[in-house]
Parts: sequence; structure tokens; C-alpha cells
Amino acid sequence: MASSDVNHLSQPCIYGDFVSSYGERKSRLTKWLTKLFKGGSSGRRGGSGASRSHPQLIGDENMAWRVPIRSLDGCPRSQREEDELEHAIALSRAEDLRRPGGHRWRTDHDEEIARALQDGRNLPFYSPHAPAHRRPHIPRLRPPPAHPHHPWEYKICGSCKGEIRYGNYLGCMGTYFHPQCFRCHACDLPITENEFSLSGRDPYHKICFKERAHPKCDVCRQFIPTNQDGLIEYRCHPFWSQKYCPAHEHDATARCCSCERLESWDSRHVSVGDGRSICIECFESAIMDTGDCQPIYHAIRDFFEGMNMKIDQQIPMLLVERQALNEAIVGERSGLHHMPETRGLCLSEEQTVACVRRRPRIGGRQLFGMTTQPQRLSRRCEVTAILVLFGLPRLLTGAILAHELMHGWLRLKGYRDLNPDVEEGICQVLSHMWLESEVMPGSRGMPSTSAASSSYSSSSKKGGSSSVENKLGEFFMHQIVNDASPAYGGGFRTANAAVNKFGLRRTLDHIRLTGSFP
Repeated sequence: MASSDVNHLSQPCIYGDFVSSYGERKSRLTKWLTKLFKGGSSGRRGGSGASRSHPQLIGDENMAWRVPIRSLDGCPRSQREEDELEHAIALSRAEDLRRPGGHRWRTDHDEEIARALQDGRNLPFYSPHAPAHRRPHIPRLRPPPAHPHHPWEYKICGSCKGEIRYGNYLGCMGTYFHPQCFRCHACDLPITENEFSLSGRDPYHKICFKERAHPKCDVCRQFIPTNQDGLIEYRCHPFWSQKYCPAHEHDATARCCSCERLESWDSRHVSVGDGRSICIECFESAIMDTGDCQPIYHAIRDFFEGMNMKIDQQIPMLLVERQALNEAIVGERSGLHHMPETRGLCLSEEQTVACVRRRPRIGGRQLFGMTTQPQRLSRRCEVTAILVLFGLPRLLTGAILAHELMHGWLRLKGYRDLNPDVEEGICQVLSHMWLESEVMPGSRGMPSTSAASSSYSSSSKKGGSSSVENKLGEFFMHQIVNDASPAYGGGFRTANAAVNKFGLRRTLDHIRLTGSFP
């Protein structure tokens, strides 16, 4: 969330209801005026000059108001209505005064009027035509004074900015809202629950805030649960930023053998058949048999030749299954192998290896119909063959080939008994350089092999790599740079620093003479 201040409130709102609204008071005042007018009409039926000697009851049998001795028929109509309105207002205020807990407007003359109404004999009679200085003062209604809790004070809605005149209202964060105006910042629907969440000053339904802020697992698509301390704990891939529940590391969830992403429940991986699985994105450009691998093998040899590192001997290259590669590692007397899994090997011993001759077909989520053929490798030079694990994406297959071809080039050129950190480090530099030429053509002035290998890359049929394949290439480069092993990781970083400073040719010459990096 953009805001770091998130509050979860339980019953935070102040609910109110405006009583004695303007409409109610107007209705009540109209009734009183009607009774007054009816009383005046009945008085006139007895004669225009007749007078009343007993009190007239107006609106309440327990409250009396003396009718003036003089008839009002002789007064102008406007004057009579004004006087009757003043009388009705005085009665209304007297009723408010008698009501316990009632709401009214208070003026400086409240006590004077209350006493006069309780004792009708003390309220002086007057003629509407008497001089102004002889008339008693009956105050008119004035606007209510400002008071934070006065029921007649109109509040301003914090959302629509309109006045809250009557009905229920909500109070939150020192602001008032119409109930329909207090809305969730995510779904824009009114918040009617007693509990809601706040992010800064933005309110949310609790479920909306959870959808917005609580991380979801990229594997099971559920909210990542909290641990025993009430904290959200999850794992996150350092490159892909794939977040997942810690339990998926131990519940046999499949992991792609190429990009290392876990298999999500809504996007299944393809089983290669030797215990490995591969995601759909990596499978789209996977190299599945030895025939498919030949174009990229020759393209990488051309890449070496373009850097004045021509390989004179024709080294056999075979695509093999995991079991055949592991058997070849056991038969090799020397050499350092990348753990936890070796995906390529440069052989120097004579062996018989089963290579993949015909690519398998995919059926559902399984591969079937793969054909292997044993091949005897004779030693005609210091290198007998290069083996690469089948079923890996084009860029990863090429990176492995570049690494193993560098091993072959070193042996063919007489680089003997090198320290593993030096040999594996400089081979990783060549692998990284080839990936860099594919993902970022023109970097370091190196030639790209995309044109030569585009014939078998399904993602590069239009003459270039797709954004998905480029992202995979960036990941493989990230793996090389951040490898934690001393030989492959530490050796690469030392070798790469030397190549960046002195160049590849001077670094190789120094290794030939001293067996170490300059």
C-alpha cells in the first residue's frame, strides 16, 4: 500500500439522528395556527364585538392563553396574522420548556416568557394598535446559535459536501457523512458494517482491504496465512518475485527445472519424464533432441571463432537424458561438476552414451515416444564429446554449450591442471558473454547468434527473440552472476573483473603463463 498507516476499526462510527427537524416543527406550528384561526372564527360567529370572559384552550388542555378583550376584527388582516403568529410561537416555546429533555432554542427572554405562560394573569393584554413602547416584548425566533451538539445545527458531509439536515448520519475521523456517502475506497460501495479498515484517511471494507493489501500466494492463489506470531510469512524468488507459502517448499509442489518457478495451481507444468518438470514458457523454446541442437551448436562455434578462439577439431555434441548424464559423470575420472545438478559435461574419456535421437511428443502433461540410441565415444583428441541435458530452453541450452565448449577449447589449446576456480570461472564468463550477445545484441562488440539459431526457436521466427525469451535470458545471466558456489560463482566474479579490466585475450594469456587471473 502506498500508505504505511493502516488502522482496523471496530464500531468506530458515531450514529446520530436529527430530532425536532425543521419539517416536524413546521408541521406542529401549522397545527397551532389552524387551531388559532378556528378559535378566532368561532369567536366571530357570536358577534363582531363580543368578548370572551374565560380562557381559550389552544393545542394543550393543560395550557391556557387569555384571548385579548378587544376584538381583532377591526385590525388589518396582516396585523392580525402577525399577532396570532407571535402568540403561536410563544406557545411552541412554552411547550418546549415543559418537555423534559426536549430540544429548543434558548434566548435571553426564556425565563420571562415561561413565568408569564405559567401565570396567564401576569401576561398583559394589549391592543395591536397601541403604541410600540406600550406593547410587551415577545421575542421572535432567530437562527440557532453555533453549538457542536445542537440537534438543529446542520453538519456538512465529508464526501458530497452537502448539508446533513435529518435522518441518520455517521461520524468518523472528525468528519460527518450521509450513510450512503461513507464508501469503500476500493469498490465504491457504502460501508454498512460496524468494522472497517483505514489506510491513511481512506476507508475500506475489511475484505476489500485484505484483497488490496494482504499478499496472495502465487502457487495456490490463496491469502498467505500468518505464522504463530501473527505475522505474514512467505517465500519470494529473488528474480521472478514469485511469492508463495512456505509450506509449498515441502509439499511436493513441482519446480521448473529451467527457471526455478514453482508450479501454480492454475498453470500446470509439463513432466519431462526423468523426474523433471518444465513450465509452459520454458517449454515453448525447449531443445528436445540432438538434431534440434545442431544449429545452435554450430552457431556457438562461430561465436568463438568471431572472438579469435576457433575450435579446430570437430567435437561431437549429444543431447542426453538425466540418467545418461549422471552415468557419464561417474565414468569421468576427473573434473568438477556443478551441484546440485549438472546439466552439461565435457568428456575426455572413452564412453558409451545413450543420446536422444528423436524428440518426444506431448500428450496431456506428459512426454512420450522419445527414442534413444547408444553411441560409442572414441578418443581422437583431448575431448571426446560434449553432453547437454535435453528439454531445456534454447538460451539455457546455448549457455551450457558455450560453457562446455570453453572447457574443450582450453584442453585443446594446452591449458593443463588449472585450478577449478580459474577454469570454471573463465568458462562461466564465456557462457555469460554469449547470453549477453543474445539478450542485448551489440554489447561488448560481440556478434549475436540469433540469426543462425532462429530456425528452431519458436519464439524467434520473426527474426528476433520474444520478450518472454529475453526475460529467460536475463534470468540465466542472473543465475551466473549470483551463483553461490566458490568455483562457479566466486570464480566467475573474479574472472569477469579481470576480463572487464584487461580484456579476454590478455586474461587468457595470463592464465596460460601463470595459471591465475591477472
